[in-house]
Amino acid sequence: MSEKIVVPTLGESVTEATVAKWLKNKGDKVSSDEPLVELETDKVNVEVPSPSNGVLESISVKEGETVNVGALLGSISPTKSSVINSTDDIDEKKYSPPKIDNDERKKSSIKSVKIKKEKQKSVEPLILEKKDEPKVFDEQLLVLNEEPLVLDTAHDEKAEEKNKNIISTDLRVSPSARKIAFEKNIDLKSIKGSGKNGIVLKEDVMSLMGVKPAPSERKIAHGPEERIKMTRLRLTIAKRLKEAQESAAMLTTFNEVNMYEVIQMRKEYKEDFQNKYSVKLGFMSFFVKACIIGLKNYPAINAEIQGDEIVYKNYYNISIAVGTDRGLVVPVVKNSDELSFAEIEKNINTLGQKAKDGKITIEDLQGGTFTITNGGIYGSMLSTPILNPPQSAVLGMHNIVERAIVENGDVKVRPIMYLALSYDHRIIDGKEAVSFLKIVKDSLEQPKRLFLNL
Repeated sequence: MSEKIVVPTLGESVTEATVAKWLKNKGDKVSSDEPLVELETDKVNVEVPSPSNGVLESISVKEGETVNVGALLGSISPTKSSVINSTDDIDEKKYSPPKIDNDERKKSSIKSVKIKKEKQKSVEPLILEKKDEPKVFDEQLLVLNEEPLVLDTAHDEKAEEKNKNIISTDLRVSPSARKIAFEKNIDLKSIKGSGKNGIVLKEDVMSLMGVKPAPSERKIAHGPEERIKMTRLRLTIAKRLKEAQESAAMLTTFNEVNMYEVIQMRKEYKEDFQNKYSVKLGFMSFFVKACIIGLKNYPAINAEIQGDEIVYKNYYNISIAVGTDRGLVVPVVKNSDELSFAEIEKNINTLGQKAKDGKITIEDLQGGTFTITNGGIYGSMLSTPILNPPQSAVLGMHNIVERAIVENGDVKVRPIMYLALSYDHRIIDGKEAVSFLKIVKDSLEQPKRLFLNL
């Protein structure tokens, strides 16, 4: 008896999904708990396993269709006999290539045509003899008294004009540019050189000829435009970001942080840290610790609005934005204030890898109270990050660039990062936002404070 494959419970408030991809084909052998189909929800992708050993007997829903929780996806047959091979529908014996009548072959044959060959007129090349004149210009130029130049000697006005344009010694022309001009019969006098001291370069001649670059490979493959349906994750991201802009009184404040001490600490202890904890010491754990100190000092930044009430969170679940091929996901490092540097780094690594592998769960994304996003890994110098509802603030990290700063009256070059804090001005005042960012800055510039919870 066949066993049904149904859409499982997908998590709190998730009632439907899209069939993203069938991992098995009709007729394939499957084992119990082997992934059969991948469902895409508003938040994560979920793999539906096989309920038993057998053969995938039927597929009831195609890729791209929307299904509700409990809906039938297909069925598993315990035997091979009930499976219909999709290739059985084609009777190879019934197919034969179309026959072509002999008369048709005669009509389509190509007649040979004799082409009268004209004798080519012999043309003697004219050689410009070397002269005892001194060299002109520099070694980048074609110098007429160094090399003989072969010109067209056909006795007509066009050839004479062509020779006149090419051999002009009043022009400063690179050899490659002169060669192209000679081959294409281009008047060099009409070209303004872009090289040093007005030298006419190859690019100047090519530009005059209107040479255009070849179209991109993507344009060749897909045409001028291509239309692709948005994934559920991308639709959800778009919806939530737009809601954040429309519902919150969003404002961004900035500061800069000298990362010298953090970088020195990482250099000094990174090998010992990795040997002891089997994880690399990254920048993110420093930022998580620094933000927690700031959040404890300014609780409104760790709060959210629910109706006409402000809910202050006395726990610190830090959301870390992770970019994937499918889009941006924001897994949560729960109870970050109770974790060590090593535990924070391990959590971030685990969640980041799950996100990139498409294995992130809904539970991994829920419960965040404050978000950190790092555009610096992509080279971003400055940005204004958008809130992650229902949270009230998000910290944006950026790239580290060596800049000149003044320390104790001396100008020094230091690794500087710009920080951006976007916040909901409805519950967070400017003073709180600026003060919070100042605490983060001070904690990172004096990282020993992080271990003293100052």
